Amino acid sequence: MATVLQYRRREDTKRMHTEQEPCVFIVDDEQDVRDAIAMLVSSVDLQAESFATARDFLDAYDGTRPGCLILDVRLPGMNGLEAQKVLRERGITLPVIFISGHGDIPMAVRAVREGALDFVEKPFRDDALLACVQRAVEIDRENRAQEGARQTIEEHLDTLTPREVEVLERLIDGKVNKIIARELDVSTRTVEIHRARVLHKMGADNVSQLVRMALSTDRYKDRLS
Repeated sequence: MATVLQYRRREDTKRMHTEQEPCVFIVDDEQDVRDAIAMLVSSVDLQAESFATARDFLDAYDGTRPGCLILDVRLPGMNGLEAQKVLRERGITLPVIFISGHGDIPMAVRAVREGALDFVEKPFRDDALLACVQRAVEIDRENRAQEGARQTIEEHLDTLTPREVEVLERLIDGKVNKIIARELDVSTRTVEIHRARVLHKMGADNVSQLVRMALSTDRYKDRLS
């Protein structure tokens, strides 16, 4: 018989897995609209969470859960455009799909220009909204995978010694071993050893891959210009 502790562990594992499943967050002040969209997305095996106001959503969402946001343009209190601005200020890149009435289209177009993925006019067609949702969830998955890869690269960069960082940065600048050796006042052989260690620590197969990895991070993105 399973112990209480074993049961709790299974429940914790299940909850952690569930929390990482894509979720469609729905923000609309009309209960019927929220319910209809929630039922629609559940028909394609996606989770849904609904909120009556933008503030309720912003208070509940911390940016870690994957999925997308369906956001009404006109809401009581904070409107959709204001909520979108708050998300940007928090550095949250959850894809946003705006839904709007006919008279709100200019606002929705503005929202897209400011970073929203798309907008769907009410009354929406189920297939049109679902297509937007599935595209948004896929974009979010790709963005999070890329962010995870960048984070791993940053962690690997943190393992480099100061001398290895000096060698890496000169490799990024396109300098050959002989030039690096001269600038660092060491032998070419020493540079080769440091370069090999940098490649190993970073998990790169060659210098070209190493440079691409480094330039993908915030630490070195300014060297692209």
